[in-house]
Amino acid sequence: MKFKKLMKDWEGYMMSGISYMIPTIIGGAIIVGIPQLIGMAFGVDNLAKYEKATGFFHMLWQVNQVGWIGIGLVNLVIGGYVAYAIGDKAALGAGFIGGQLATNTQQGFIGAVIAGFVAGYVARWCRKIQVPEKWNSAIELLVTPLLTTGAVAIINGLLLNGPLSWLNLSLIAWVKAMVNDKTNGLLVACIMGGMIGFDLGGPVNKAAWATGNFFFLEGIYKPCLYTNIAICAIPLGYALMTFIWPKKRFSAQLYEMGRTNLINGTFGITEGAIPFFLKAPQLIFVNVIGGALGAGIGELMGVNSHIPPLGGLPGILTVDNIPAYLCGILSCAVFIAVVAPLIANFNTDKKKEVKEDDIKLDITVA
Repeated sequence: MKFKKLMKDWEGYMMSGISYMIPTIIGGAIIVGIPQLIGMAFGVDNLAKYEKATGFFHMLWQVNQVGWIGIGLVNLVIGGYVAYAIGDKAALGAGFIGGQLATNTQQGFIGAVIAGFVAGYVARWCRKIQVPEKWNSAIELLVTPLLTTGAVAIINGLLLNGPLSWLNLSLIAWVKAMVNDKTNGLLVACIMGGMIGFDLGGPVNKAAWATGNFFFLEGIYKPCLYTNIAICAIPLGYALMTFIWPKKRFSAQLYEMGRTNLINGTFGITEGAIPFFLKAPQLIFVNVIGGALGAGIGELMGVNSHIPPLGGLPGILTVDNIPAYLCGILSCAVFIAVVAPLIANFNTDKKKEVKEDDIKLDITVA
């Protein structure tokens, strides 16, 4: 039981770090992408050559660089907020330092997470230090920062620096080789797309999303595209379902939720599919197969991008092969729209409410 609780706690700490990381990477990616799209509209594929220039394209390059700064902060944010989830404010500074160390030494996402755990647990241990009350401020201002940052420096900066850098670089090279090979790329796509559909915003979904964005930081965009297809397509499938099946097959509430999923799917919010999953848990199989199908077809058709991809339907603007992206989304959405009502009953309005006027009293006086 203790081990299960520990795993649950660790999962929570990881999800906390990822939740803080999401706005950072989305904001950075948007600010990277918009100037590049504007440049491409004017026939400029590479803004970097305007770094030393002046004028409009130089301004686009400057805005573009702000986005890259945001993306470059991702490991720092993860390290800091994993530490914060464990050890509260006292761990935050050392977690930030560990996250930036992970970026500077190519330890990547893994190094940032380990630094967050080290800083968080050391900060939590520091709370147990017993001193006279007048020395409490010294513990908070001197001892805790010294021990948390020192622990990160020794563990991440000294002991694990080489192994974590090797692991990160090896993992990047391995995944790059896989996604560049059609067969292995298809396998990766199906796994990541299926993970997105497994728990619709839960830990498995977030793990797939974080993995895609981890490689995104290393300039490998395909895994991110796989998850973007599934994230967008699954809620769109439940929206499409309400258009192709008779309205009587749905309760009023689920019918409206289905229509709302047009918005959720457009912007890649898989949580929009949760009400349908709660009504019929067997839909987990439909979601997983649909997500895998969409990502797999996208890979088979050659989905790719040479700039940081946006999520949802706006991602069309950032992909190199628009038909592959759209066909991946459409195949998943159609599969879910057709199959889900065949294995689940979405109409819960069978029991009518009893109203006062419907009650008839037959009083017979003998």
